[in-house]
Amino acid sequence: MNRVAHEELLEMRAELLRITASVVESIPRATQILLEQDLEGAAYQILGDDEIDSRTIELEERCVYLMSLHSPVAGELRHAVAIMKMSADIERSADLLVNICKVARRIHGFELDPKLRGLIGRMGSQAQILFRQAIEAYADLDLPMAKAVDDMDLFLDYLHRQFIQGIFESHTAGNIDLPIAVQMAMTARFYERIGDHAVNMAHSVQYLITGVIPSAGDHRRAGRTQTEFDTPSGV
Repeated sequence: MNRVAHEELLEMRAELLRITASVVESIPRATQILLEQDLEGAAYQILGDDEIDSRTIELEERCVYLMSLHSPVAGELRHAVAIMKMSADIERSADLLVNICKVARRIHGFELDPKLRGLIGRMGSQAQILFRQAIEAYADLDLPMAKAVDDMDLFLDYLHRQFIQGIFESHTAGNIDLPIAVQMAMTARFYERIGDHAVNMAHSVQYLITGVIPSAGDHRRAGRTQTEFDTPSGV
């Protein structure tokens, strides 16, 4: 690859890191907006998603331009493909944060019980940890760090199941009505999906380093039983 194309690839890498850092910072912000039912904060976060959309679309277009005009090979081609794939996961994760903020508006005025609030906070924290780990693995080209994201996602899945169980218990006790329960179930799914996008990013990093794309879903089976995270002792 010529020098101009190589510099363009480095600039795209830097832009990907900047966009991802913004999303990482937005995860706890969206969680706080939900817990506080902050309507002003929700509106601000929703409006800010347009910038993420435009930046990730531009990044994907730059990748296509690079691959079509400069014919990168081997590691440079993998790098361009990895950036393009990760930008899509970043954009979708930002959309999921917008969805969380929209839930904050829909449940405005309803007081969540402490157990559900606690689980929301834990899911938000774990989702942020996953995203940060995935992008740090990319920044450092750290293969063990990228592989570790798979196992870390299992804990977010565990929290997701605990939250769904908590919703059923709260609804059965008469503490939450059906429309709010549905919104909470959707919220749990949003966090779980953010974790899945972080796993996808980590897989892209593994592909960049090794040239091999990990099979989808392997982290669900690799040395882990389903019950391992179904009890507190497995956490």
